[in-house]
Amino acid sequence: MIKYTTQFLTKLEDLIAESDYTLRYEKGNFKSGYCVLKDQKIIIVNKFYPTEGKINTLLDLLKSISLDTTRFSEKSLKLHEELFQQSQAA
Repeated sequence: MIKYTTQFLTKLEDLIAESDYTLRYEKGNFKSGYCVLKDQKIIIVNKFYPTEGKINTLLDLLKSISLDTTRFSEKSLKLHEELFQQSQAA
């Protein structure tokens, strides 16, 4: 199900964009490769990561934060449900 392509990365970015979080790619010295400012609902990902690293980081983040799914489009809702079911099975 997970494809390490720029198209899949774009789908994950769109999923986050439809939530109330803001996604930014910036340089930083955060050890995990990302930083989440929960009060401001900002996600910062290391911009020097390759596509595969960005996808893995976003998947980890989606498991750890709760998103408001009421604002999702049908495609995004389906993707979110598939990712959530996959994390439940693991």
